[in-house]
Amino acid sequence: MSSPSPLLSNNKGLIKAVYRGVVDNFLAVVTVPLAAAALVAAARSGPPDQLAGRLLAEARPVHLFLGAFLPAAAATVYLLLRPRAVYLVDYACFRTAPNCRVPFSTFLEHAKQRPVHDQTAGAVGARRGDVPPPAHHYIPTYEHCTLDAARGEVELVVFSALDDLFAKTRVSPAAVDIVVVNCSLFCPTPSFVDMVVNRYGMRADVRAVHLAGMGCSAGLVAVGLARSLLQVAPRGTRALVVSTETITPNYYVGSERAMLLPNCLFRIGGAAALLPNSPAAGARFRLRHVVRTLTGAQDDSAYTCVFQEEDGRGNVGINLSKDLMAIAGNALKANITAMGPLVLPASEQLHFALSFVARKMFISLGIGRFSPKPYIPDFRTAFDHFCIHAGGRAVIDELQRSLKLSDEQVEASRMTLHRFGNTSSSSLWYELAYIEAKSRMRRGDRVWMIGFGSGFKCNSAAWECIEPAANADGPWATSIHRYPVDIPDVLKH
Repeated sequence: MSSPSPLLSNNKGLIKAVYRGVVDNFLAVVTVPLAAAALVAAARSGPPDQLAGRLLAEARPVHLFLGAFLPAAAATVYLLLRPRAVYLVDYACFRTAPNCRVPFSTFLEHAKQRPVHDQTAGAVGARRGDVPPPAHHYIPTYEHCTLDAARGEVELVVFSALDDLFAKTRVSPAAVDIVVVNCSLFCPTPSFVDMVVNRYGMRADVRAVHLAGMGCSAGLVAVGLARSLLQVAPRGTRALVVSTETITPNYYVGSERAMLLPNCLFRIGGAAALLPNSPAAGARFRLRHVVRTLTGAQDDSAYTCVFQEEDGRGNVGINLSKDLMAIAGNALKANITAMGPLVLPASEQLHFALSFVARKMFISLGIGRFSPKPYIPDFRTAFDHFCIHAGGRAVIDELQRSLKLSDEQVEASRMTLHRFGNTSSSSLWYELAYIEAKSRMRRGDRVWMIGFGSGFKCNSAAWECIEPAANADGPWATSIHRYPVDIPDVLKH
């Protein structure tokens, strides 16, 4: 079969561009001619000066008062009640030191020292990432996963990221009004957020919250909570968001394959971000939307697909269900259904609506098998960059397929997984740092962050770039020149 001619392809592209341009700017296309027609009609009725004078002469004082007061009152009420915009001044990610890296042979030896061990469990455990926390470097590992060691991981990861953030933004910790920390599995007393407040000597009236048990998408939950607090706070308020997962006390020592997977995937990592509700703070991004989707209320399997429990021998771990990818796909569909109307251009929304109506008509006529396939909106028309939670290779593959993204558009997620592993809720910030380190971010670019978490949740946030980073002085500073790297389709040991 002969390929379509270049002329036909160009014409199709031109028609598609014209269609999108007209539909996306429908309001302007309609209102501009109407406004012009109104001006022409007013001009024909008499000279503008005479018309205005006649209207003023015939109007009563009460009409003049209402005509001036009501618009001013409505504008004032709108300005008072509209949500305040929230911005991102800057962010910082923990950069792992070379001495934290562990070769394959070392971790395999560590896996053999577990109280319950067999060759299958050891093989699975040996696929673990190469940057475990300091306590996991000892043999036998489980004997060193103490509470003090967990606090030591916090001090290493979180305090390093915060020191970097305060240095970059030149903001004193005493100037922070709100602190939101998310860490799912480590919740000590005093709380995680108290550790941050104490370390940096923050004010006594700082509003501090610790989010626990929210899974890998908790970073966007924390951003959403900070936004809600900032929108009701006085102008000039600053919120500090800290996202991490302390994995020291969560080393699974059993032999259940589904519970060994977290040992393979998770690595140390953390990020800190400074969010004000005033653009005067030298912000680099503006937060446009935060959309949260929770599917556990409708589906018990979604609620239990990422579940902390004990195995048959009493060993505590995280059980990852074999249905996790299907559940994540359903959560993603629900999330993009809510996000779509907020960000998609009118042409994509119209295409989606027509496809939905057509499918319903075919089903109602009893010929559903002939109905067109569901139309997946092209989110590439709404966003320039995509930060997909680096939860695993299968997660990235599924979202690339579902959203029809190119290899370059998921490159930040794949390379983050390769270099830093699954750092849970902070992985999205490592991906944003990758895009900026590659100098791909431009002023006005739109970024979509997508995270998945237990419960089961799919949360997302839309950002608009105000000012790209001036340099790549971040977690990728010493390695960005080596990326992207080729990742084989199948990796076997």
